[in-house]
Amino acid sequence: MSTETSSARHQVVVIGSGFGGLFGTKALRRTDVDVTMVAKTTHHLFQPLLYQVATGILSEGEIAPPTREVLSSQKNVQVLLGEVTGIDLQKRVVTSHVLGREHVHPYDSLIVAAGAGQSYFGNDQFAEYAPGMKSIDDALELRGRIFGAFEMAELGAKRGDNVDHLLTFVVVGAGPTGVEMAGQIAELAHRTLKRDFRAINTRTARVVLLDAAPQVLPPFGAKLGDWTARELEKLGVEVQLGAMVTDVDERGLEVKYKDGRVERLNTVTKIWAAGVQASSLGQTLAEQTGAPLDRAGRIGVNPDLTLPGHPEVFVVGDMIALDNLPGVAQVAIQGAKYAAKEIDNRLKGKPAQAPFRYFDKGSMAIISRFRAVAMVGRLRLTGVTAWLMWLAVHLVYITGFKNRVTAVLHWFVSFLGRGRSERTTTEQQIFARAALSRLRGGATDLVSAPGAYDTARQVLDESRRHELEVQALEEARLTDSGARGVKHPASS
Repeated sequence: MSTETSSARHQVVVIGSGFGGLFGTKALRRTDVDVTMVAKTTHHLFQPLLYQVATGILSEGEIAPPTREVLSSQKNVQVLLGEVTGIDLQKRVVTSHVLGREHVHPYDSLIVAAGAGQSYFGNDQFAEYAPGMKSIDDALELRGRIFGAFEMAELGAKRGDNVDHLLTFVVVGAGPTGVEMAGQIAELAHRTLKRDFRAINTRTARVVLLDAAPQVLPPFGAKLGDWTARELEKLGVEVQLGAMVTDVDERGLEVKYKDGRVERLNTVTKIWAAGVQASSLGQTLAEQTGAPLDRAGRIGVNPDLTLPGHPEVFVVGDMIALDNLPGVAQVAIQGAKYAAKEIDNRLKGKPAQAPFRYFDKGSMAIISRFRAVAMVGRLRLTGVTAWLMWLAVHLVYITGFKNRVTAVLHWFVSFLGRGRSERTTTEQQIFARAALSRLRGGATDLVSAPGAYDTARQVLDESRRHELEVQALEEARLTDSGARGVKHPASS
């Protein structure tokens, strides 16, 4: 276990490298503090574009730049890899782990921006067969599953097999992520891949969008929801509402409809885009403060985003239950900036800010090329206008000039042409998650404990050194004697 040494300056620990963590850290760049960001990934993820990684439009690097690179010019920040497993509010320390190594980080102020993961509504076993859309790992696995399904269908069709289950793609959840995924898979099948295969006709692929809700995109209102459903159907997507998934296995899923019917959809490729669950750190904080948790695991906070009885702890983004705020990037960004400003004010002896108030900048969802919906205040936009607005807004929030340029080039190739620049897939992408889950300790089981490694290496080093010395002497002898390329007498 390692413990950070404290300095004379005010210590701020930021948990998470998402929108809340990154923007909160950046907002402290001119404050007289030392900031330690602890995150379980080494990158900042622009999550709204994950579906474009999964469908081959963008590379993972374009939406997930290294956090160290993003913050390299901010001298008061230290970025550390680690999954936070404990927060002790009395001792004011954060505990993190990475590959079996424990680290303890003391703080004077804490910003918790750990975000949310996929929710399977109590059926976590579904995750084995229906990956979510919350991480780069998820997106790469889905890319492998989607393009791999077409490859396996080509092989099956060449043998004369029925490949309907391989050419059926089911997306569960008709929110923005589900709509965007369904639209892009339909474009892949009907436009991008239509000339690439010989034994199958990709245009016959079936794309199904399921949701237990009575409409598509409920937060966008009935009018935009209806328009979106019609446009999806024009693309060839089957929109099935009032449809609740009750079971998932390797070869398909079971759906119960509002009228009581139960049907099975045979499909190898299933994408789960329904529901979110806040980080388990919310439970950790609730147990120590008595703050309430809602059904999604979000914790109740004070109007200034602090925890009851702990004004030094701020919680932002998808983890908070306050005034029915939506789980969108702008809530995290604005909340993190508010928390950073409050820390700065306290250190400078300034009065506290007014309670946090979210400014809604609108919501958008893309359906396919030239089709999108946008909701900004009372303004409702559809079609090409909304699509262009979507492109502009997302371009602004992609981190880094280089990533913006390459994103534009890839959008040009995909939306104006018919190509996809990122179609490389491997078996490892598809099966690595399942393989790791079968290890009791996950990736930790694949590395040695620090002490055991040092002892074993000493023995190995001496044996390897002797082997290398013998090999080097023989190589030199062959060269000096001119024996290379000369037939050995015994072989003639």
